[in-house]
Amino acid sequence: MALRYGLFICFLLWGGTELCYSQPLWQGGSPPIVVECLEAQLVVTVSKDLFGTGKLIRPADLTLGPGDCEPLVSMDSNDVVRFEVGLHECGNSLQVTEDALVYSTFLLHNPRPVGNLSILRTNRVEVPIECRFPRSGNVSSHAILPTWVPFRTTVFSEEKLFFSLYLMEENWSSKKRSPTFQLGDIAHLQAEVHTGSHVPLRLFVDHCVATLTPNRNASPYHTIVDFHGCLVDGLSESSSAFKAPRPGPETLQFTVDVFHFANDSRNMIYITCHLKVTSAYQVPDQLNKACSFSKSSNSWSPVEGAADICHCCNKGSCGIPGRSKRLVRHWPKSASRSRRHVTEEADVTVGPLIFLGKAGDHDVEGLTSSLTSVMLGLGLVMVVSFTLATIVLGLAKCRQVAFHPVM
Repeated sequence: MALRYGLFICFLLWGGTELCYSQPLWQGGSPPIVVECLEAQLVVTVSKDLFGTGKLIRPADLTLGPGDCEPLVSMDSNDVVRFEVGLHECGNSLQVTEDALVYSTFLLHNPRPVGNLSILRTNRVEVPIECRFPRSGNVSSHAILPTWVPFRTTVFSEEKLFFSLYLMEENWSSKKRSPTFQLGDIAHLQAEVHTGSHVPLRLFVDHCVATLTPNRNASPYHTIVDFHGCLVDGLSESSSAFKAPRPGPETLQFTVDVFHFANDSRNMIYITCHLKVTSAYQVPDQLNKACSFSKSSNSWSPVEGAADICHCCNKGSCGIPGRSKRLVRHWPKSASRSRRHVTEEADVTVGPLIFLGKAGDHDVEGLTSSLTSVMLGLGLVMVVSFTLATIVLGLAKCRQVAFHPVM
């Protein structure tokens, strides 16, 4: 009978923390990684929902060991990815201790951009795996799953003129208190125009781009909304979409699956959107629309208006016949920052959106931990010094009484 023995798994986020706990951290269900160590074989089964966010990883992004062994061929409909390798294959290392034979290897999730995109929606993750053969007796299997390093900051979105763009909580009830996210999360954004006593207006998000700095023309960049209201980010491996119906004509809500830029260590992005308004009584058209792509129906649909106003989203040219596809760097002329009356359009930036578990977070956490240790040390020194001073004074008084008795 094949022997099953202890395994030790600890997720290490790329450039992240190395905190581990002895108890499972998942809530119910099966763990995302199951390891079986047999007499001559290692079997690793990985859930495609590796991060527990509902966003499935691609089998091609997984390898095992220094030898980059690939998983077994699986159907797209399968929920798991499976590796079956010999204990001495894939560059696995062997260490002999006093009480065990230890085979060490690692599972690597190294996502690569899809197609011509330059963004990633999941982190690079390396999962060390240790398989222990006891030299005597038996042991059971235990697993340790990852924890996230908290990284807190407060940044308020800037309102330009009477236009605004905010990060919202998941239920849309209030502004998001902290702009921190994990890859696989969904950002909820709300665009508004404050009309005051102006005639009723309808707000549209004409164009949105994500960059690493507040500069909308910086590189690299990723286009989220294009072609006068087509939410093109929904065409990729995401569920990004406008929310329908609107809360009101002066408000437009939409969701974006968060991501980070490949080959860049910075842990934040900024989103800049060009907002514009029309009369609330004007019928939406190809130049003034809010269209989302549905993968289930493989078609575009508008928040309001006739369905055919979204047909141009597939063509990449909307509203102006004969004009070539608009380049992302060509932004419409926006209102000046110094003008304080209601304008028809404006560029608004929200950010930074900060992602947890990257190198920058680890550095900040390490600095915080160091400062905390120093403060605790100083506090301990002060307490000890005060205690010693009290004892010395007490002894001095006792000696004074002893040598100067009351007559």
